[in-house]
Amino acid sequence: MRAFALAIVAIGIGLAQLAHADNTADSNRSITDILPLFVQNHCEDIKAPADQLFCGDPELGAAGVKLNRAIAERLNRLPNRRLAIEENAEWIRDRSSSCGILGRQPIKPEDIKPVRNCLLKETEERIDILVDPNFDCLAVHTTAGLLICSEASLALAKEELNELVVGLIARLKENEAKEAFSEFDRWTRERDRKCNLEGKDNVPLQELTPSENCLADYFDRKIAEATAAKGDPKKIFGRQLMSPVPNADAVDLCVAQIHSAGACGDFVAVDRVVQIGSSQTDDSAQITSGIEMVVLSPFTACSPIASGCTGTCWDLKLGKPKSAPGSREQFQVGYRVRIEKSFTFQKNDGGWRCNSTAIQPVEVGVALSGP
Repeated sequence: MRAFALAIVAIGIGLAQLAHADNTADSNRSITDILPLFVQNHCEDIKAPADQLFCGDPELGAAGVKLNRAIAERLNRLPNRRLAIEENAEWIRDRSSSCGILGRQPIKPEDIKPVRNCLLKETEERIDILVDPNFDCLAVHTTAGLLICSEASLALAKEELNELVVGLIARLKENEAKEAFSEFDRWTRERDRKCNLEGKDNVPLQELTPSENCLADYFDRKIAEATAAKGDPKKIFGRQLMSPVPNADAVDLCVAQIHSAGACGDFVAVDRVVQIGSSQTDDSAQITSGIEMVVLSPFTACSPIASGCTGTCWDLKLGKPKSAPGSREQFQVGYRVRIEKSFTFQKNDGGWRCNSTAIQPVEVGVALSGP
């Protein structure tokens, strides 16, 4: 009643005073009063301020359900899910910042309504964008992705390959499907290395036209392989491979095998592998590489997941490896980790096999909080 009375008085003295009265009323109310579902849904257990609003406001919650459905539909049409997850994490950070949400600082009661309205507007606009079939190209931020989307024949070839791969992976069991998506990501990284597109983030697209033929050859070859599989994904995925040469491609395959054995695909994905140094004899080799990863799901910075999948515990405040456990800080989606490590290989009749069975210990490590 007090808020209603203040509003009535304010109408007689101007809209500016009305806004001030509303703010004054809201400042005297708690979040449980302003968000009708806050108590019922136990939103107090949620730490992120934006998620509390989605939890406690019925209209915002309904929009959140639609957004999650649009995100899931987009992921289902993309074999390279890591890029979509990373792009979505970046959007969430930008959305929260533009709506006035600063980290995990609580939202003042008088700010809940404007923040809620901003979140609703941003969410509805995001849903409209995600269902646009052209968005997958508009959202790319890698050099290879931009080059592919700028050339119609490459974009069509990529779409054809994506459809074939998604169709094959759909026939696999859940765990096998996750590994197949990770393997497809590795194909993409190997493609970019072979087509000389690694480390070209700031190079104008017109200077990258020599890579177009390489990309076209890659798509032709992979489309032919996927077509020849005749619906059998086991002819494409799930095979233990050796590398013809001990290099960054071999390290990438080695890391993929370690991550697969440790069920790391739910938490981190390899973004880039760069060879730093190497030493080789007739039958053995040691390759030192920089490995960049992106966090897909939250996990504690000093945990078996952290050490097994990124090679070490972390001090997130310093962004450096941490030797002793104890911190309960969490990696959030979109964090990026870069490590350097040496991998050993042994030559066999069929190629080079990786002898390294774990990521730890790492020689160098850096953790960054954003893309």
